[in-house]
Amino acid sequence: MHLAPASHPAPTPTGNLGPIQRAVIDSILDGFGPETYLGIAFYRPDGGCHTWNAWTEGGQPLGDRIDAHALARSLDAADWLHIGDRHSTVTRRGRIRIEAYPLRPILADVDAGVRGPDERRAHLRRVIDCAAARTGQTPRPGLPRWLGFGPALLNRKDHTS
Repeated sequence: MHLAPASHPAPTPTGNLGPIQRAVIDSILDGFGPETYLGIAFYRPDGGCHTWNAWTEGGQPLGDRIDAHALARSLDAADWLHIGDRHSTVTRRGRIRIEAYPLRPILADVDAGVRGPDERRAHLRRVIDCAAARTGQTPRPGLPRWLGFGPALLNRKDHTS
């Protein structure tokens, strides 16, 4: 065990986990190949979680390119779920959940016109209608837009368009 010398006070918790989480994310990124998008969730003991978007080398521009192609083809949330599920892998490190998406196969699916099946589309519509009814809102017609794999779309503040 290494103790801090008397001239350097021992570190104390600040409640700001950002730098620690960033260091953990850097170590996670090292375990994946280039052009990968990672959705990382840090689960807290109180039941909450803090999520991060991260990309390996080349992932950010490729993710933005995928999103541009998907939006130009009018792909929606059901398509995003379906295509993402076809290629994602989920791993865990203790209370950290890592969902990895290799982006090249996702681009190939988008460019090939892969769409979510009608059953999934109908299920998503039922979930949206139920949530709207429970909150007293009027659901919008159709399904939400493609959610994104690149930073330009994922980091937008307005996620309703």
